[in-house]
Amino acid sequence: MSEVELPNPEELEEAAGKRFSKRVALTTAIYAVLLAITSLGGNNATKEMMLSQQMSNNQWSYYQAKSIKESFALERRASVEAILAERGAAMTPAARMVFERRRDAAASDEARYAKEKGQILAEAKTLEKDRDIGRAKDPYFDFGEVLLQLAIVTASTAILSGSSPVYLFSIVMAAFGAVLSLNGFLQLFTLPFLGP
Repeated sequence: MSEVELPNPEELEEAAGKRFSKRVALTTAIYAVLLAITSLGGNNATKEMMLSQQMSNNQWSYYQAKSIKESFALERRASVEAILAERGAAMTPAARMVFERRRDAAASDEARYAKEKGQILAEAKTLEKDRDIGRAKDPYFDFGEVLLQLAIVTASTAILSGSSPVYLFSIVMAAFGAVLSLNGFLQLFTLPFLGP
């Protein structure tokens, strides 16, 4: 019978260690990609939230300005109506026509400002909703980033120590991080301790 050469156990152990290290290193690279995507989503959510807040503030400033103008137009119309009521019969037809035109112009301005306020109000509310969506997304990205960073650290520790349990722990951390990140993008569920 021919002799079969058995592999050296030390060589087998070294090869298995290299396979484990390569697997963990590849997994760590995947964690890093997930972390980059999560970070991008978090940064975008924050930017959108801040931009929507600024734009909403601008709309509320416009709304306030239109309210003041509407109030002035109302006061002008009321003043002209009071003059017409007090002196209307004694006025010349030309003077009465001037006051009636001023009254009508003030009423027209008042109606226009009220309509513009309605449009501004709708835009401000829409921007506030966009802000609130960004605010709701942001914590999921934040916690997703933290968990993915912890997964990278524990996976690196697993490579150095050759520990499978530490590697499995990194997989669990990365899975939770990826789920939170995905929820930041899609808003599939709400966690009470992360919600607004």
